[in-house]
Amino acid sequence: MRNFGVLTLVLLVLSCSEPKEQKSAIPEGEFPDLEVIENNNPAAPGFNSEGSDAVAVILADKVMSAMGGRDAWDSTRFITWNFFGARKHFWDKESGDIRIENQKDDRVVLMNINDMTGKVFMDGAEMTQSDSVEKYLEWGKRVWINDSYWLAMPFKLKDSGVTLVYLGDSQTLDGESSQKIRMTFNDVGVTPENAYEVWVSNETELVNQWAYFKNASDSSASWTRPWSNYFTTGSIKLSDNRGDYSLTDVAVLAEVPEDLFSEFSASL
Repeated sequence: MRNFGVLTLVLLVLSCSEPKEQKSAIPEGEFPDLEVIENNNPAAPGFNSEGSDAVAVILADKVMSAMGGRDAWDSTRFITWNFFGARKHFWDKESGDIRIENQKDDRVVLMNINDMTGKVFMDGAEMTQSDSVEKYLEWGKRVWINDSYWLAMPFKLKDSGVTLVYLGDSQTLDGESSQKIRMTFNDVGVTPENAYEVWVSNETELVNQWAYFKNASDSSASWTRPWSNYFTTGSIKLSDNRGDYSLTDVAVLAEVPEDLFSEFSASL
């Protein structure tokens, strides 16, 4: 399996190589609910509203609505998933606390992704050397960025540093009629040279496929994969099928044990 811990699928792409596609005007008579949708899905600070296409922004808002809506996403607190059998994640969206249980060894990382504080368990004991702890906290932040993007990318289409360009009508590899947008990134994440193309189903208004470009200037994608098998958990929709790989144990949790993010021995 590819080493997704260092795989560059993370937030984000391109400030120095903006897409050359012509910006799209809003088709006359279409998307009459634009203002209502946008008011319900404000962009994150630093989203490139000026450089993004209006139609692409509309599609991003429609995706958010189809996934359960901005209010539902904002009020979702605890999420868990297993990243392709490599890592088990628990995420407190409200506090920024995460728990990563590495499946290939006994490593457990407990940390806060906002202030980078935390602790690490490995080889049967808690690490005490500060340089080693720092190393594995950095590892935890990198893999969380990567692994959470594979889970929650559709909710992050209007994140800080993102530019969205509308690429027009397109079919997915399995022939589903869709609209396609391109995501590039300005000085955010650990790999801002990447880019993505994202397909949005005309029928469901859900993301149904994505393509990854190692460099935004690449003429062809490194890979293209489905984004499918949606289900409702909590108040939102998530999906777990990524083609050759599948996320497992994906769930929104109503509550977690009090010590889940503070004690290595904690469990659900």
